[in-house]
Amino acid sequence: MKTVRESLSGKTARDENFPVASRLIAKRRRPIILAFYRFVRAADDVADNSDLSADAKLALLDHLTDALRGSAQDPEAEPLRLALRAQGIAPKHALDLLDAFRLDAVKNRYANLDELMDYCRLSAMPVGRFVLDAHGESRSLWPASDALCAALQVINHLQDCGEDYHRLDRVYLPQSILDAHGATVEMLAGRRASPQLRGAIAELARHAAALVEQGGELVPRIADVRLSLEIAAIHGLARELADRLQHRDPLGEKVHLSKFEFAAIGGRAVVRRLAGVLAPRSRQRRVRA
Repeated sequence: MKTVRESLSGKTARDENFPVASRLIAKRRRPIILAFYRFVRAADDVADNSDLSADAKLALLDHLTDALRGSAQDPEAEPLRLALRAQGIAPKHALDLLDAFRLDAVKNRYANLDELMDYCRLSAMPVGRFVLDAHGESRSLWPASDALCAALQVINHLQDCGEDYHRLDRVYLPQSILDAHGATVEMLAGRRASPQLRGAIAELARHAAALVEQGGELVPRIADVRLSLEIAAIHGLARELADRLQHRDPLGEKVHLSKFEFAAIGGRAVVRRLAGVLAPRSRQRRVRA
């Protein structure tokens, strides 16, 4: 059987649709976030490896669980295990993500939106919660973070819906939404989405857009300014992508952001957030003067 390392896709943080521990994050915070990302990336690669059987995937994910808890050894888990121990953070968020990847190993269809959101509670929300915990932020921010992270997950699902179906026979579009628009799973095999499938995709994109707006309240409430800038960039990118997916066909049209668009949209969001941070400070200085 393949090891975890032999199952890796070679993807890095630079291949992701959203920033991962960018230079906006304080230097002292980045190592643990990158260790978390690399661990999650390894587990995700196992779950998405089309050459592995479901049983083989589950065995490797169980091995990663044991390694993270310290009862086994694996080079993909050791950096995160040590980083968590050094900062006194429990491995719960990473373990929740492993449960999501176990679902990916055995579950290829979702009946309705509630089922998909249950999946996002394991596959997406723990990421935001971990980043907040790593920065010592209040857990009162979790609901807004959960909404934004769920939106990011749904956006990724929609962007990759054709590839997921072709390569893994995995469909995250809920069957109830497909049915409501007269669409079928098999329509995902086409080079372009049918009007029925476009309707289903647009509906789920509208749900993602609503979650993005709910997550917007997170940005101004984050105490760590550098983290708030990164989340502002992510929020701006998510808003743009959710809008595109309501109007474009991810099977036949360009939906992913170019590097220039990524930098421009994220940069504008950072500038707006920075202005929001600096304006009160400027007013305070004028009052003191």
